[in-house]
Amino acid sequence: MTTFFTADTHFGDAPLVQRRRTAFASVQAHDEALVARWNAIVGVDDAVWHLGDFTAGASRAHCAAVFGRLNGTKRLVRGNHDTNRVLELPWTEPPVENARITVEDGEGQAWRLFLSHYPHRSWPGFWRGTRHLYGHTHACLPDTSRACDVGMDAWDYRPVDLATLIARQDAAEQAPEEMALRGLR
Repeated sequence: MTTFFTADTHFGDAPLVQRRRTAFASVQAHDEALVARWNAIVGVDDAVWHLGDFTAGASRAHCAAVFGRLNGTKRLVRGNHDTNRVLELPWTEPPVENARITVEDGEGQAWRLFLSHYPHRSWPGFWRGTRHLYGHTHACLPDTSRACDVGMDAWDYRPVDLATLIARQDAAEQAPEEMALRGLR
């Protein structure tokens, strides 16, 4: 089993597709592409942490239909667009506002993570090696050596595994401000 992370799928969100995701000819094409890309890498036994904004403007029926087509056991960290039509989906566990978890990478190394829909400048466990994963920004903020956006816009419209996220953070040119002010990376 592999653990994946994603955010900002925005299934059914016509304004977003028209405004930012112009690579897709329609909302239907957007949704179909995201489902296909998700299922191409996420297996039925894999776990996915969705860090908010599963849908926006979609009907309950559309939310349920898309959710049912996505592989993996799914958990939700609530985003600003996640109303009852999303919160009431059959998530593996009840949706949360944020989460502190530990996940092993493919090599068996345990990583402490702070998950939130929103980016934080500092977060619980920051000085004890905890990494931060977030969404919401649609790839508008630069990665740091300890935090990055896991949203669809930042990852070619597909979920991403932990090892890839850690490698991207490790390669980031910037350190979080609190560390940079002390000359740390």
